[in-house]
Amino acid sequence: MQINNEGSAIVDFNGIRREVELGLVNAKIGDYVLVHAGYAIKVINEEDVKDELKNFIKSLK
Repeated sequence: MQINNEGSAIVDFNGIRREVELGLVNAKIGDYVLVHAGYAIKVINEEDVKDELKNFIKSLK
């Protein structure tokens, strides 16, 4: 994530980079954020993300 001075950031969605607004969260470089409609709405723990992805992949089998 690259944070801009205007309260926005460039976020990488698995190789797709988009600008999102940060006004609703206190995010820093390296954080995982939940994004909806161009706004970061929640900073999420990296371990929680990994666990959710593992569970999702298991559910597809």
